[in-house]
Formats: sequence, C-alpha cells, structure tokens
Amino acid sequence: MAKGPERVARALAERGREVTIESVDESTRTAAEAAAALGVDVGQIAKSLVFRGVDSGDALLVIASGDRRVDEVLLAELAGEGIGRADAAFVREHTGFAIGGVPPVGHPERLRCWLDDALWRFERVWAAAGSPFAVFPVAPSALPELTGGTRARVTR
Repeated sequence: MAKGPERVARALAERGREVTIESVDESTRTAAEAAAALGVDVGQIAKSLVFRGVDSGDALLVIASGDRRVDEVLLAELAGEGIGRADAAFVREHTGFAIGGVPPVGHPERLRCWLDDALWRFERVWAAAGSPFAVFPVAPSALPELTGGTRARVTR
C-alpha cells in the first residue's frame, strides 16, 4: 500500500474503524472517474473539497456527494466568513494530500468540516484514500465521528 493510503488506514484505525482500502486500476481523481471505476452512482462518491477562509486563511473541508456542486454562498454562511477556492499548494499544505486523492481523514490537523446532506441518500459512499487510485467505503452516518464535521446543506 502506498504512503497516502497507509496514512488514511492508520487515521481510520485510530478512530476505531477497520476499513479495507481498495486499490483500483483506473484513476478516481474525479467523482465521475471514481463512479465508473467502482460501478456505482456518481452520488455515492464522497468528494473532499478544500476551500480557503478569506478572513481566517483557514482550510475549510466539505465532503460532498459526487453529483452535487458546493453552494459557496451556503458554505460562507456556515463558515461565518467569505470563502475562496484553494489552489493545489494550499490543499497539499493543509491536508497533506494532492488534489484527486484528498481523503476525509488523515490530515496533519483536524479541519473545519461540513458534510453534505445529500450523502445520506445512500447507505454506503466511497471516499478517496490518499491517492487517485485508492478508495474506501463508509456509511455517511460514520462521517461526523470520523471527521468531526457537521452535517449540513452545502450543495445544490
């Protein structure tokens, strides 16, 4: 197992979750690619998106359903500040992972996090596991405990 997926497996184990990280041959860098590689609905992909708080400079994490778009106005209201897009360097600095493989756990420090209500349409979703070629299954109901995130309407 590669370095990133090992970190994710360790972070999950530290939270009492023994999860099998699955390696895939095709890239799962985008929600559409992940869904195709896994043979699941795009909505079942739990994509980790990082934004930057305009005032605080903090990394803000949204775990969103793959078939939805983050509503930046809603996110700004939840964050209590303006938000901006995070570039690749900012994402790596704050999560320890490259875009396309950012998992919901395993970051150097816990990030402020919101969990898309739309994920709860499914019993199981698939999240990146630290690499564009690694994923793991998780019940949406486990995400608040794993991430410290808050379930909210953050997408349209």
